Amino acid sequence: MNDTVYWIWLSEALGPGEKTLELVSFYNWNAEEIYKASVRDIFALGIYTLQRVKKFKAYPLENAIKSYNDAVSTGIKIITPQSEYFPEQLKRIDNAPLVLYVRGDETVLKNELSVSVVGAREASDYGCAVAKALSSALATKGFTIISGGARGIDSEAHFGALEEGGKTVCVMGCGLNVNYLAEMNPMREKIAKSGAVISEYPPKAPASRTTFPVRNRIISALSLGTIVVEAGERSGSLITARLALEQGKDVFAVPGDLVHSSFLGTNKLIRDGAIAVFSPNDILEEYYSEYYDKIVDKTRFPDDEIIRRAQKYLSEPKQETDKKISANVNEKKEKSQKVKRDAPDYLTEEAKKIYSVLSEEPMHVDLLSEQSGLTVAQTLSALTELEVYALATALSGRRYTIKD
Repeated sequence: MNDTVYWIWLSEALGPGEKTLELVSFYNWNAEEIYKASVRDIFALGIYTLQRVKKFKAYPLENAIKSYNDAVSTGIKIITPQSEYFPEQLKRIDNAPLVLYVRGDETVLKNELSVSVVGAREASDYGCAVAKALSSALATKGFTIISGGARGIDSEAHFGALEEGGKTVCVMGCGLNVNYLAEMNPMREKIAKSGAVISEYPPKAPASRTTFPVRNRIISALSLGTIVVEAGERSGSLITARLALEQGKDVFAVPGDLVHSSFLGTNKLIRDGAIAVFSPNDILEEYYSEYYDKIVDKTRFPDDEIIRRAQKYLSEPKQETDKKISANVNEKKEKSQKVKRDAPDYLTEEAKKIYSVLSEEPMHVDLLSEQSGLTVAQTLSALTELEVYALATALSGRRYTIKD
């Protein structure tokens, strides 16, 4: 049996985000030995409950073989901890991913000079311009830009690196054969040509409200530091920042407007000790000495580098590769002509209920809770799911609208 299949088996049997490091270290990073080990032997390690061990040991190897074939047949590369291209930094976190599915150049994963750039999906023009400016500037110095491939800050970070001919890695929260956010496909294709699109999820695994937070630990672990550009008080980007701190990584934050809620998260990060970013030099100088040999151009950036680059991006016409890529960009209709689609079948029942009462007019969480019959906690969870699937838009003051 192919060793890769055993790694896929272990990854799927335990599930993404599960504690893995202690188990694989004990078995000297040999997935086949874990597959052949008895329930009693693994339980004796004291890592998992007996019920948990029985459950993952019962996971069918045939499922792993299917995932392997799904990947190979569609040109997806499979990287395991035994591969020379598997990032060493991922082997040092407690919940290390055991498989990486890759489209593109797997060698980019070995670039230690990497930073992640994250932030809001529905970001301001200011936030998008700064994300692109920082990423493009750092790319000229040899930094690989890591992000999550979503709209807004993520996509601008990727585009900034690509514009300078730099390397960028997109970490997905679903399988690489899933048509998630189809309008972002052109961007992912560009990334795969000069960087890599990766995922720990099997090729056909769907996206859900839980897969993205789990995915975030890979974004932070691949990076020397995480730059949060624009994030609200409950932004998923703050999860990445927290994970970065837990992993002993640096956290940077771009100062934002004190009035608008979309910057509450970033401003609080700075208040709590994150490194404030006013220039790409603020990132460059953190790694200048230790990674001197890897930095392409040793000169400092001009003091107005961010201003110059951001103003350029704010003034230039929107391109096809911009964050506002849309297959229906020329088919916009007046609000009175818009018809809300039926709730997609893949939504949870709670998300379907919230979707059914959402409208184009901003609605407060309390009102949505009242009209749907759900608790506020259930309502917030459902709204997060709708945001993940780009079906709802968060506004200030805990208000939400249906996504255009």
